[in-house]
Amino acid sequence: CVFAQTSVMRKGTSRDTRQQSRLIRGNKDGFEICTVDHKDGGSVRVDATISYRGDNNEVGVYAHDDVAYKHDNFFKVYAPCAGDDLHEPDDGLVQYEDEMIMDKPITKETVAWWYMDCGRVLGMLNGMLIEYDKSTLAPLGLVVGADELLGKRIAVIESGEDAGCAVSFEEGMEGADCSEAVEAKEQAVLLIDDENGAVTVVQPNEDGSYWRKIVRNKMIRMKEVRRERAAKALASALMTDKEAQVVSSWGPYVGTSGTAKKTGVPGVTTNIANGASA
Repeated sequence: CVFAQTSVMRKGTSRDTRQQSRLIRGNKDGFEICTVDHKDGGSVRVDATISYRGDNNEVGVYAHDDVAYKHDNFFKVYAPCAGDDLHEPDDGLVQYEDEMIMDKPITKETVAWWYMDCGRVLGMLNGMLIEYDKSTLAPLGLVVGADELLGKRIAVIESGEDAGCAVSFEEGMEGADCSEAVEAKEQAVLLIDDENGAVTVVQPNEDGSYWRKIVRNKMIRMKEVRRERAAKALASALMTDKEAQVVSSWGPYVGTSGTAKKTGVPGVTTNIANGASA
């Protein structure tokens, strides 16, 4: 099985200024994975050569040097290692039963990662809290930035109510007390600031993940732009005597107490002066 990371071609979407795409080029022995450098006139670089061997179709992988690799300036990502039947997990794994409270504040050198009871994986990277894929342990995204985390301690504690043992009164099921599968414990991830006594609760997303989905799905954003474009065309046709103003409305309620009735963002989707909807 061969994995190849894709890249980006458009200048406006590149974080590291590279504009590249991947090319798979077949040959009589197997295939090559190449990089097309769009900033260098479309030059092609061979990154890996995969050759089929023997009658059982085994694959050999030969990686080539990365000519774009600048050793001192290259950003390296720590990846946790869970180990296997023959190898122990790396020293960064924090194992706990009911709760975990770190003894020392977080620094940029802190190396630690752990499993939540639901199976999700959180860990430290350069003073940041990162969520990792629970299967491959590859980084998924940022949870808490170093600007908010450095100098604080992390704690993971139980936060759910003890529902006790469910007793069945259904006829024929009298012996099924406590037979239901045990669900994952509800937990809270806390940032503890010992200097001022503040505690920050890191709330998960609605799907249970923790990483902040800062860059939203491109297809969803394209559909939103098309809807706004259609709304702009209609508004321009209806309001010929003034310039049409089009904004989008979505996202969470602006309040969590009582009955949620407001979704407007003052100054954007509502008029600040009189509260009228735009």
